[in-house]
Amino acid sequence: MKVKVFKISLHKEFLHRDQKLLDDFLEMNEIIKVETAFVNDECYWSVILYFEELRVAKNTVKEPKTVKYSADNDVLSSDEEKILDALKCWRSEKAREQNLPSYFIASNKELMSVAKYKPVKKEELLEIKGFGKHKIENYGEEILEILESV
Repeated sequence: MKVKVFKISLHKEFLHRDQKLLDDFLEMNEIIKVETAFVNDECYWSVILYFEELRVAKNTVKEPKTVKYSADNDVLSSDEEKILDALKCWRSEKAREQNLPSYFIASNKELMSVAKYKPVKKEELLEIKGFGKHKIENYGEEILEILESV
């Protein structure tokens, strides 16, 4: 198991770059454990990742990845906006409970895709870009409950 530390600055000029570095790293590695701490003095999140590198087999024929749903530049209806607002409130509560930045729970784009796609079963969440086994196991039931109640 390896360890990597990220500094996610909340200053606008660094936030996007820092998040991109973290996102790229998360795509390339299997995360085993995450620890976070907020550093008030300098206004940044310290993120410690315990991980294993994903092994990519060389010279193998890969099957094409299935295209997942993503609400890129879609305009939301008023009902979808209500769903998105409810999902954002839920995400903020979850982030506070788990002492994590909200984007660790789900990004705005992922929540927008959920609001637009409106999955009914956990399996349908897999069809949305950004939702994998881990996220669905941790949050799938709650997300589906929100979709039912709004």
